Amino acid sequence: MSHDPEILNVRSLARSRLFEIEELELRFGNGEQRRFERLQAAASGAVLIVPLIDADSFWLIREYAAGTERYELGFPKGRIEPGEDPLAAANRELREELGLAARRLEPVTSLTLAPGYFGHMTQVVLAGDLYPDALEGDEPEPLELVRCRFADLEALLARDDFTEARSIAALFLIRERLKHE
Repeated sequence: MSHDPEILNVRSLARSRLFEIEELELRFGNGEQRRFERLQAAASGAVLIVPLIDADSFWLIREYAAGTERYELGFPKGRIEPGEDPLAAANRELREELGLAARRLEPVTSLTLAPGYFGHMTQVVLAGDLYPDALEGDEPEPLELVRCRFADLEALLARDDFTEARSIAALFLIRERLKHE
């Protein structure tokens, strides 16, 4: 059975407003030593919310993604503020991005993104019983709400603007969860 490698040294290489690049020096159980680099993000992580309209439909948002330099469809998401409960963060993000709040919020799972390089966790939250309750957010422009149906999953997956892995994973997880309820 493998044991966690021994961390010999952690050193900050660079820092921005959102990320820190760290170098880790590790010693593995077989004596091998290696240096790895990783991105560290806010320790509190993020939430991704699947807002259900009804048993067969949900909301996606269309917003500009600077990383891909294009507009992308995805579930609403955002960082968990320090000291903030993940479910409270999910409802806040819903209010900021959709202008809706949820009477029912259920934690689903945690997802990582490139865990070999990026120390970040996203909490997936299922939101139901939505009602209007807008809160001003930090988006530079109004976000477009797109109503989708689980029955149209194949067409959604074929779209060029629905590529974000966390949203795709959450969609499949929620679809399976709803099948068993």
